[in-house]
Amino acid sequence: MERDYTASADCDVRFVQPYEATKFYICPGCNRDIPPGTHHVVAVPHDAPDLRRHWHRGCWDRRATRAPRR
Repeated sequence: MERDYTASADCDVRFVQPYEATKFYICPGCNRDIPPGTHHVVAVPHDAPDLRRHWHRGCWDRRATRAPRR
């Protein structure tokens, strides 16, 4: 997995290649599926690695500018 440490100061960010993605995940940015074989981002908080989240790349890039969900 490719790493990008500049994306977030409070978590480790990894970019998952399509061949590495073997399971379904739900993106917290849009609440939609990330199917197997899809390039996506994994964000792992430094202080709580069990709370890692899988994001679509576009949702991850827009997370700071999106409106809060109700």
